[in-house]
Formats: sequence, C-alpha cells, structure tokens
Amino acid sequence: MIDGAFARWLAAQAGQALLGLRAELGFADPGALKSAGDKVSHDLIRTELAKWRPGDAVLSEEDEGSRLAGAAEVSAGTVSRLTADRVWIIDPLDGTREFS
Repeated sequence: MIDGAFARWLAAQAGQALLGLRAELGFADPGALKSAGDKVSHDLIRTELAKWRPGDAVLSEEDEGSRLAGAAEVSAGTVSRLTADRVWIIDPLDGTREFS
C-alpha cells in the first residue's frame, strides 16, 4: 500500500475507534473523554505504524517529551527521527476540545 493510501486507511481506523469511544463514554465528563480519545487514537496509530512501517520513525504529539525541541527518543529501540529515511508526524486527535 502506498503511503497516501496507508495514511488514509490509518486515519479512518483511528476515526472509527474514536467514534466508538465517544459512543461508549458519552459527553458527561469532557476531560476524561479527551484523555481517553488521545490515548486510544495514539495507541492505535503507533501500533499500526510499528506493524506496517517498522523502519519508519514517528513523532506524535502524545509522546512524552515531544513538545520539547530536539527531545530524545521516547523509548529504547525506537528509530531515531534524526537519521530515519521517513518520519511520520502525527497528532492522534486534532481538535480534542471539539471531540469532547
């Protein structure tokens, strides 16, 4: 699958997971919904990228320390963003306020 098609598929998978989560949790606690939505989408995207694009690096807004310029890799064994041929830059749930 080419990268554009893969990215669309991945976004659709994350969207379906988020819609399911919102249906399950409802809107009673917007803070909990935001947090859960970020986590569900981040985990799904990270898992699928690791499965289908294991040699690619990832910079996710939800990675610990990613908001710091030049942040070190999050965990041992991840591909360095500085030397990778390809880096996926993701915001797992853009518009968390609107989502909740």
